[in-house]
Amino acid sequence: MPVEMIGWVAPRVASEIIPPAGPAFNAEVVAQSAKIHEAADFDRVLIGYFSDAPDGFMVGAHAAAHTESLAFLLAHRPGFIAPTLAARKLATLDQLTGGRLAVHLIAGGSHADQAMDGDFVDHDDRYRRLDEYAGILRRTWTETAPFDHHGEFYRVEGAHADIRCRQTPHIPIYGGGGSDAAIAALAPHLDVFMLWGEPLADTADFMARVRAAAGAKGRTPTFSLSTRPILAETDDKAWDKARAVLAQIERAGRKPGGQENIGSQRLLAAAETGEHQDSCLWMKLAQATGARGNSTALVGAPDTVARAMVEYYKLGATSLLIRGYDPLPDAEQYGAELIPLVRRLVADVDARA
Repeated sequence: MPVEMIGWVAPRVASEIIPPAGPAFNAEVVAQSAKIHEAADFDRVLIGYFSDAPDGFMVGAHAAAHTESLAFLLAHRPGFIAPTLAARKLATLDQLTGGRLAVHLIAGGSHADQAMDGDFVDHDDRYRRLDEYAGILRRTWTETAPFDHHGEFYRVEGAHADIRCRQTPHIPIYGGGGSDAAIAALAPHLDVFMLWGEPLADTADFMARVRAAAGAKGRTPTFSLSTRPILAETDDKAWDKARAVLAQIERAGRKPGGQENIGSQRLLAAAETGEHQDSCLWMKLAQATGARGNSTALVGAPDTVARAMVEYYKLGATSLLIRGYDPLPDAEQYGAELIPLVRRLVADVDARA
């Protein structure tokens, strides 16, 4: 099946090597980034969620107004607005974008970040809440008659929405998490389970766990896998570039510290087994940043990195999320040098299959 290439649009330019500068929301940056990703042949872009960041619904609406075909993956945390209201907001944005929206449900991986928005529910309870929340979203989008719900976290009576998603039966639901609680909560609901870039063997094992849990609920999700490609003309030059990125991060003096997020813990545990994994997966940047999110790099010439990405596709990752350390120039480079190779290699794999 065709591979889905996912990028990243943020309200200002920043990364682990580029300190945030200027206003927290820069409309011109949002529009420029969206246009660059569309021109680079990305299918979709992720709009992240942080407790101190501008509202993703507004970022997505602005990006959509400056593009024609680019789709959007809106990160959304259950627990801060009612699920019936979230369903209407998401359906409205799907209508506004002409059916270009998907939602990425995230329970939250940091107690401190959750507390900033007044949420003090613990880790496993957050996933149980997400399970209930996702169920109400789906009912609000699809049920034709008013419905009641009396659950552990939510109670609604006579819930009904006049606004429905442009896509049928509703927008795609993505989500992720590295814990048993995450798999149990997400398995009944997800269309796409999102993973960070672990070694191939670990990825295959985790996918098997998700498939088993989803199969028991009558679902067959696909997978998305996220990495940070570092490209250059040759493999040697790419490794020089990667080590320069590491040096910039280390000069910034960012102390990784411990991580509550199970996905981050998995990346750090894999890094302990060796900084070089598989053909060109580099774990050192995950260690340097404390594996806060998507932080493992695929390093090499475009052909080297494309072949490494296709190995994840062969395991079942039919969506590949890539984000650079210099976000906008890297997105342009991916479009010129990497994405066409990945699409061609995936087509070859599918033809042989």
